[in-house]
Amino acid sequence: MLNRYTKAFRALFFRCQPKTRHVSYQNIEVTDKDCIRVVSINRSDKRNCVNKHTAHELFTAFEDFNNDESVHVAILCGNGGTFCSGYDLKELAESATPVKSILNEDFGIGPAPMGPSRMLLKKPAIAAVSGYAVAGGLELALMCDLRIAEEDAVFGVLSRRFGVPLIDGGTVRLPALIGLSRALDMILTGRRVGAQEAMQIGLVNQVVPKGQSLDQAIELAQQIAVFPQKCMLADRCSAYNAAYSSSSLLDALKFEHHNGICVVAMESQLGAHNFINKKY
Repeated sequence: MLNRYTKAFRALFFRCQPKTRHVSYQNIEVTDKDCIRVVSINRSDKRNCVNKHTAHELFTAFEDFNNDESVHVAILCGNGGTFCSGYDLKELAESATPVKSILNEDFGIGPAPMGPSRMLLKKPAIAAVSGYAVAGGLELALMCDLRIAEEDAVFGVLSRRFGVPLIDGGTVRLPALIGLSRALDMILTGRRVGAQEAMQIGLVNQVVPKGQSLDQAIELAQQIAVFPQKCMLADRCSAYNAAYSSSSLLDALKFEHHNGICVVAMESQLGAHNFINKKY
């Protein structure tokens, strides 16, 4: 039997929602390429830093991605050669509104300060990183399943020097991805990490020449999108459960079994038939 926490975790990935809303955006661009959705931060004059309005737009865009069954993979990128330089500190410094109001103190209700950074996406997302992915921008990249970085990309907790904490999942996802020791190196020092080092420590999955991250992300998304989706999503869900929610190895193995067994009748038998008949 699955406990109520595992059931709730599983429901986050598999519950069905209404049809996608079609929204007009000001600070982001959303385009579909077949079954791939590309979400681009479009504040290049401000190095794609995220203010409150942009956070709401990003949150809405990824909510729509979650709920739209016609798209299978999302790509997050930034226009103008920068992925995202973090939260808009100018807005934070000059706002007459209380800080808690700007950053949405109500955890779990609506957008996080960076927008979708606390969401558990139901489908894969890829970060196509050009230029800076720092502070909150690093946290947006960590939200994604995979990260493709251009050769001159820079990662880091550069907000360290300004007294701005990581409150968009950075202290949770970074240790899970690269280990506590390496994560603390980045978190405590606030130093810059280049693309090649990021690749070596497991922070990014691929390094590509400058200007090619989006094209490579689209190619990778197309590869993922052609697989039998129920099987792929079940395995993805089990991996996330094992990384973040399971209390023990046995708990993780039980979840994997119950989560995967229902897919066998839906996709695995057909896949086996296609294999023996060389339809692949």
